[in-house]
Amino acid sequence: MIVNFILKKLIRLKNSSKVLKFFYYYHYLFHDKKLGDIGFDFTKKKSRLDIVQNIIKKKEYKKYLEIGCFDDELFNYINCEKKVGVDPVSGGTIRKTSDQFFSSNKEYFDCIFIDGLHEYKQVRKDITNSLKFLNKGGIILLHDCLPNNYFEQAVPRCQWTWNGDVWKAIVESRKSKDIDVYTCYADFGIGVIIKRPNRNLLEFSNQDSKSLKFEDYFHNHKNLMNIIEYEKLIEII
Repeated sequence: MIVNFILKKLIRLKNSSKVLKFFYYYHYLFHDKKLGDIGFDFTKKKSRLDIVQNIIKKKEYKKYLEIGCFDDELFNYINCEKKVGVDPVSGGTIRKTSDQFFSSNKEYFDCIFIDGLHEYKQVRKDITNSLKFLNKGGIILLHDCLPNNYFEQAVPRCQWTWNGDVWKAIVESRKSKDIDVYTCYADFGIGVIIKRPNRNLLEFSNQDSKSLKFEDYFHNHKNLMNIIEYEKLIEII
């Protein structure tokens, strides 16, 4: 009870070094199974900047939406006829949460990049809302889908390099017959969702994706995430 009370208090605070350190030891003591690193190496892979821009150019997309802009590294790089960036704190063009934006939005987009709150519940909502406003032939992309170890995906966040459990939302999406879902092996994992019949439906487990553990991902990530290289991505879109 005391631990839960402390956790709730700390979660409300900013991700200061002391808070992150506390959560690191919390995860280390109670959740880490000492599985180590998977071995992903993104150093020689394409960046999300190049991937998103190349897709926009190849598909001749006109309208781009970015959820979670932060310092505008990606948003400023993208060249598209119309760009909309949504972030509650900084960057982009609209100062709202993604939930607030989608609740009043009436526009449709060709390419939507999701890089907001990296927690399964929110990412799942962002995917659902994005699908509602995706033009025919459009694509949804998500950042940080391939954590390399337990701590990179731990929730609450416990270190600066952090993917969160975005991967669970990809697993959940891969169970749908109506969307085709992949993960590009680049830039910490780029999730890919295309609104068309699923070409590789996931039949892993009927359990709620939220309850999946890191060890499930660690031992089955290739199958769960449907990992492809950049060249294959460009081919299938």
